[in-house]
Amino acid sequence: MWSKIVTRRVFFKVRFCSSLVPEEPEGPCVLTDVPGPCSRKLKKDLGKDQYTGEVTLFGNYQKSIGNYLVDADDNVLLDMFSQIATLPLGYNHPQLLKLFQDDKKLKTMINRPALGVFPGEDQPKRIHSLVSQIAPCLPKINLMMCGACANEQVFKNVFIAYQRKKRGQEGFTDEEKTTAVINQPPGAPNLCILSFCGGLHGRALGALASTHTKYIYKIDYPSLDWPIAYFPRYRYPLDENERENIEEDKKSLAHVEELFATYKKKETPVAGVIVEPIQGEGGNNEASALYFQELQKIIKRNNAYLVFNEIQTGGGSTGKFWCHEYFDLPVPPDAVTFSKKFAVAGYFHSDELTPDKPFRVFNTWMGDPGKVIILEAIIKVMREQDLLDNVLKVGARLKCGLVELEEEFCEIMDSVRGVGTFLAFNIANEELRDTVLHKLLRKGVVLGRCGESGLRLRPALIFQEHHADIFLDILRQVLKQCK
Repeated sequence: MWSKIVTRRVFFKVRFCSSLVPEEPEGPCVLTDVPGPCSRKLKKDLGKDQYTGEVTLFGNYQKSIGNYLVDADDNVLLDMFSQIATLPLGYNHPQLLKLFQDDKKLKTMINRPALGVFPGEDQPKRIHSLVSQIAPCLPKINLMMCGACANEQVFKNVFIAYQRKKRGQEGFTDEEKTTAVINQPPGAPNLCILSFCGGLHGRALGALASTHTKYIYKIDYPSLDWPIAYFPRYRYPLDENERENIEEDKKSLAHVEELFATYKKKETPVAGVIVEPIQGEGGNNEASALYFQELQKIIKRNNAYLVFNEIQTGGGSTGKFWCHEYFDLPVPPDAVTFSKKFAVAGYFHSDELTPDKPFRVFNTWMGDPGKVIILEAIIKVMREQDLLDNVLKVGARLKCGLVELEEEFCEIMDSVRGVGTFLAFNIANEELRDTVLHKLLRKGVVLGRCGESGLRLRPALIFQEHHADIFLDILRQVLKQCK
């Protein structure tokens, strides 16, 4: 059906040999303004029943294929944001389209159980398969519905383990039981999670307390007095700013140490630390392997737990399945959360973080077996097509091309950074950044914002070198217009 992608006005040529997804368009093709008249009308129609302030355009997900998003106006867009970094195999991958032609898999998806109490008979095999294939050296997994839910729930595991160490083998006291249900100590103890400036961990209230990016996500909502540490802000190129960046590491680590001490004195000890291996929306902010090794030492000295939020970085876009693998930690972290490219959300965790009683970390669904089937297929395709190697190869080409553009347009572009295809760069100011973003969209390229004036690349794992060349050529055209 994809050999000819037909719109009202145009047929798109396709690449049969070079694309990992057969029959992709040859490149972007923009027929209207973006968003076009159909998207604008649909937004108006949807707005009668739902708030639509965030809507950019409407997609035609029947026609979209591979790395290309076709919108409601038949514009064909090279999607380098992949639905906020959620599409590992792009649109309508043939292996995923086949999945639910299998009657057993179809019934698994339709008859969605409350997995915590009524799991299907195939659940042990499926869960063991996930743990054995992708676990980041952690023995347990807990499935959830979204990234914010995963982060919110893993905080509970951290608090349970922290209090269990403090309490020992003794059971709950009557006072703890009584005060827990009215949100008072000792049943609801004064504990906290330490997070970092620029981190984003979700929009549920607990996760939001550890999110520190845009004010609009937080304003008007009551929150928690939890510590917020400084995160390193590196200067680029890295090899020319090594001394300054080492000082950034030291500044951040010293602040972490200080906050542990401060909150201990406040009798609200830090039970856990949550951090992104590379801050995503906060600006694609990186830190060194040595930084994370030292951070883990501080956490362990304070008898707390380390949680890596790999919701954006996990799943291959950095060239490793888990970004924290780059850090060569002496021991695994205590928990790693995931979502987005995994189709399902959840977290891996250590034995120590396992709850000791039922219903302490629980919700109705506890994941989705239909999404696990999709994840199994994603993992299989990643291996068959060597997609991690593809990410490293394409990422090197992208980064090299971005550095060349940075040198050519140094007055408006700087700080190319990242690993694999998990890349970003800055534009001189926020207004010009938004202009560049709109011009790219008008020429058929979808990117995302990050930080104060950054643009981030989040292509699918099937993004290849010829896609990189198309993007770099269009970006150069746009930067030349903005110079």
